[in-house]
Amino acid sequence: MTRLTTPHSLCRFGIARRDITPPVGIYHRMWGAAEHDRSEGVHRPLTATAMVFGPSDGAGNSAGANEQLILVAIDHCLLFPDAMQALADTVCRRASIDPVQLLVTFSHTHGAGLMDPGRADLPGGDLIAPYLASVAQSVADAVQEARSSVAPAAITYATGHCNLAADRDYYDVERRLYVCGLNPLEPADDTLLVARVTRDDGTLAATIVNYACHPTTLSFENRLISPDYPGALRELVEHATGAPCVFLLGASGDLGPRDGYVGGTALADRNGRQVGHAALGVLEGMSPPLTAQVYQGPVISGATLGIWRHEPLDAAERKTASCWSFDQFTIDLPYRADLPDLDETRSEHEQWLAKERAAREAGRSSDAADARAMVERMSRQLTRLAVLPRGECFPYPVALWKMGDAVWLAVDGEPYNLLQRDLRERIAPIPLVVIVLAGGSRAWYLPTADAYGKGIYQETVAVLAPGSLEMLIDELGQRLEALVK
Repeated sequence: MTRLTTPHSLCRFGIARRDITPPVGIYHRMWGAAEHDRSEGVHRPLTATAMVFGPSDGAGNSAGANEQLILVAIDHCLLFPDAMQALADTVCRRASIDPVQLLVTFSHTHGAGLMDPGRADLPGGDLIAPYLASVAQSVADAVQEARSSVAPAAITYATGHCNLAADRDYYDVERRLYVCGLNPLEPADDTLLVARVTRDDGTLAATIVNYACHPTTLSFENRLISPDYPGALRELVEHATGAPCVFLLGASGDLGPRDGYVGGTALADRNGRQVGHAALGVLEGMSPPLTAQVYQGPVISGATLGIWRHEPLDAAERKTASCWSFDQFTIDLPYRADLPDLDETRSEHEQWLAKERAAREAGRSSDAADARAMVERMSRQLTRLAVLPRGECFPYPVALWKMGDAVWLAVDGEPYNLLQRDLRERIAPIPLVVIVLAGGSRAWYLPTADAYGKGIYQETVAVLAPGSLEMLIDELGQRLEALVK
């Protein structure tokens, strides 16, 4: 072997960002155990970043030269389907784009607040609807600006590692139950994929960091609006590079920070810097854009040295790096047989509300707090059930596109990390960017089949049957293998 190539995508690229920090005092309660309803301050601003990708002018494209894909990364946990659709409709109308061009994903920070317009009657809930309208306007503006800045670019990919993420399906032996927290007995995917976007003039346009770890450093004690660890991650990388850094959450249904669930923001910043330093390490080790490392031959010295130098990609390599294909489709995945009944859930919701009122009236604060958490749990279950399409299967949405030497995959909900580990192994060494919560979450969690029946949180709220994740992996694996042939 005398020539080492680095994966590249030759494309057209644009980027723009907007501040979407909610007003202090907006409804903020994300956690069932939280004692507050309204936010009381801001840790770090929330952002929405629009990236536009399009085919380069090179040959080998299966898309029209003017086709563009817009990927918007938003600092929120997620939006429920109605709010998600309203945002997408506004953005597409104001930015004059076709809905098929738009993908919206979320950093999944649990410190941003739960932006559900259906909670307008709760403290601070009246601020949600006007805030979401302003977010839609901001995203539309960012999309328009990003489209106006589109220019030729080269994306270079490299993989590193970061051990912030840990398995979070922990079995409490003493109490004989599973809890959602650090499980040191199981390995976790530590893959950190970095994409460096460089303009034709050699300047850095953006850094994209794809990493799988729930942004749950901050939990029920936190009362500040926060992007959690992605905020400090971005700040560190942007300070070092002078260009925007975009965080894309990978498959992390069973992964969370090794150290988390706190109220203080210092740990969130520390976790973010850990990922940020890992990303900067990957950036420093990358080859120059649009080059291959080529063996030059021996040089006689004290030892006989083998000399390698970076040389421009040849015509065939540039043609391959220019290839572009994009596809969106659905995969039918079966609902679980024991899916809760909507009417029964409403009844249970009312029962917990009555228990909370009774406990408060009796001065039993601990019982009232537990009942309040169960009310929240039932509220979310109602939301999950109410939006499911009818039938025996859920039409699981997928976006899959190939840009040059790399593949990008965007999926709904929160799959376990098995999805990205398996799929990356199938097409290695081709880089695979895995993006979850694309369009929000209607399928919710996709646990592994062996996680069912144990009382693990992710399994108890899953709406799909055991084995659905494995079915999804098999179908996607076949499509990926065909795509990269």
